[in-house]
Order: sequence, then structure tokens, then C-alpha cells
Amino acid sequence: MMPRAIVVPPLPRGRCRMEKREESASGFRKETVNKILQLHFKDDKTRVSSDALLLMAEMLNVFVREASARGARQAQAEDLDRVDIEHVEKVLPQLLLDF
Repeated sequence: MMPRAIVVPPLPRGRCRMEKREESASGFRKETVNKILQLHFKDDKTRVSSDALLLMAEMLNVFVREASARGARQAQAEDLDRVDIEHVEKVLPQLLLDF
């Protein structure tokens, strides 16, 4: 038996796949990401495109999920049922190097 093909339905005109992703994604809002980025720009006139904001929001989501998973593994390694900030602090140096 042959595997079934995955069919991706076409999007309505005028919308890109990232906009579709934005509607279904939970996590950081574009406004929040934009404010975080604006804090680090030297020129107040610097602007970020909508696609760049979506990409950055996804990167933040991946970073937070990975930090959570690594913190949980650290707590398990210490035979604890609860993850505390100390567990995340222990894995943070390697996490930052990996990103």
C-alpha cells in the first residue's frame, strides 16, 4: 500500500503561509516581539517587517520550549518532581551556546 500524499490547501489570495501560521500559533504576539526588538535598536526609525516579526516570535517560542524541556530534564536528573529557576539556570549556558 502506498503512503498517502499530504495535500496543502491553497490560501486565499493576498495571504502568505506565514500569515496563516500566525493565526494558528500560540505564543508571543507580534507587538511584544516588536517592542523587545525596538529596545535594542540604536536608531528609533528602524522598522521590522511583518515576516521578520513572525520569524522572531517562532524563534522565541522554540527557545522557551527548549529551556523548559532542558530544565525539566535537569530536575529529573536531580530526582525532583518540580522544576525551579535553578534548574533552568544550570542549563542556560549550554542553551545559549546552542542557539
